[in-house]
Amino acid sequence: MTSFNCRFCNTTLTQTVVDLGASPLANSYIAIDKTQDPEPFFSLHAFVCDECFLVQVPPMAPREDIFDSEYAYFSSYSASVLSHAREYVDQMVERFHFDTGHQVIEIASNDGYLLKNFKERGVPVLGIEPCANVAAVALEAGIPSRVQFFGVETARQLVGDGLTADLLIGNNVLAHVPNINDFVAGIKIVLSATGIVTIEFPHLMKMLELNYYDTIYHEHYSYLSLYSVEKIFAHHGLTIFDVDEIRPQGGSLRIYARHAEDQSQPVSVRVGELRAREIEGGVNSIQRYAKFSEQVHRTKRDLLRFLIDAKESKKTVVAYGAPAKGNTLLNFCGVGTDLIEYTVDVSPHKQNHLLPGTRIPIHAPQKIEETKPDYVLILPWNIKDEIISQMSAVKDLRSRFVVPLPNVEVVA
Repeated sequence: MTSFNCRFCNTTLTQTVVDLGASPLANSYIAIDKTQDPEPFFSLHAFVCDECFLVQVPPMAPREDIFDSEYAYFSSYSASVLSHAREYVDQMVERFHFDTGHQVIEIASNDGYLLKNFKERGVPVLGIEPCANVAAVALEAGIPSRVQFFGVETARQLVGDGLTADLLIGNNVLAHVPNINDFVAGIKIVLSATGIVTIEFPHLMKMLELNYYDTIYHEHYSYLSLYSVEKIFAHHGLTIFDVDEIRPQGGSLRIYARHAEDQSQPVSVRVGELRAREIEGGVNSIQRYAKFSEQVHRTKRDLLRFLIDAKESKKTVVAYGAPAKGNTLLNFCGVGTDLIEYTVDVSPHKQNHLLPGTRIPIHAPQKIEETKPDYVLILPWNIKDEIISQMSAVKDLRSRFVVPLPNVEVVA
């Protein structure tokens, strides 16, 4: 096996968290007219560094190939994401009093779904978004955006243009950067003297506790805990002064950080309390990660058992959603059209395509109303309540909903 080094501390990685085999890029949906074209698969093997305990997958594909001009994820198609963004802006304005005299910069700003809420309040905003097709939507909506990856070079350009961040936002992006040191060093450069950075990411502890292995895919280079992120930020002169445990992605963290030399924001007791709980939960224990691999393979067998039993009982099973996490799950479990006839998704950017690897067709949600399957497997399980509420409004829909994780469960 080729050896890889930790992307933070450069220690050689030898400790496996879980090996999910070979998988395609999770957001590389297949156009109908490309069904005969070859599709690359890459090793999807998560390791944990036994020095800093950063969980990570080695880079298998260049980030430019993953976050390209045909990137399929648009935040504005999720009602729960939009609601979360509005609540976040309300909280930041109330707590830190951001107004027209401050500069807000968001890294990985997507289609402007979050920044529009600041703009409506008159707060100057700027988005940094590497995917040109997504940034184009933000620009069309009047959200200033630069098509760039963020790091030291971009941060220096911003400072050279007279721009520093009083609030620097990074939601679900820290896990997506192959060079985490360059990214956090860039934060240090572009943050104003008394600026605040908030970063949101899926919480590693939730992944370990609840079997959320489907959050492992190639564009998620790292799987983060407060324990590991504190080490990374401190190395670059940044102090985490507060942390919120929030609902998105099945359980995430929002960290608040400042320059280490800026004493204007005292460190909350919540930081120490969560750090202690993580240590108690085993984030710095190699044995805990070995147990996770056992859990993952058990949940795979449970899902296959359910799908095979349904098939042999002449029940029809389809899926709802085409999220990246669903592609990890389906490819790892070896599930194709033999067990799931199709899936549906609200995003027109995914409809009339095939899921990568499994080649399951993606339709508009109305397809479920037309075919009335016996079971609907919810792939974006983190928004299952939203999906069940939407679909329950459909008359004469007798389908039962199933979630695959943390355990296979018929929920309605």
